[in-house]
Amino acid sequence: MKNVVDFLGQNRIICKTLSQISPSMLESRKKVDIYLGVNLKGYYCSVFAITKKSRILRKEAEELLELHSRLESNNNSKINNKYLLIQAPLCSKAKALLEELDWKVWQL
Repeated sequence: MKNVVDFLGQNRIICKTLSQISPSMLESRKKVDIYLGVNLKGYYCSVFAITKKSRILRKEAEELLELHSRLESNNNSKINNKYLLIQAPLCSKAKALLEELDWKVWQL
């Protein structure tokens, strides 16, 4: 979690609160770290952190979108800011899909 907070701070994204959400709480078996926070303006933000060796394809990007919608329904509010931190190769079509839907994607 410290790595995520440090990276967000370097990119001038400050959250008042940031809590980790278990993927099993969202009925998923994906190996992804999910964080839900509130930024300084009072809006919810979600941070998904993925570390893997294989390439992330469009299908997995769609699964992340589904996880995000489950997170919104679990939280009972709209999450405006969506961030994705990836330590893996990313398919260009998956990146285009996420950026088209207002996700901020960072490859580390």
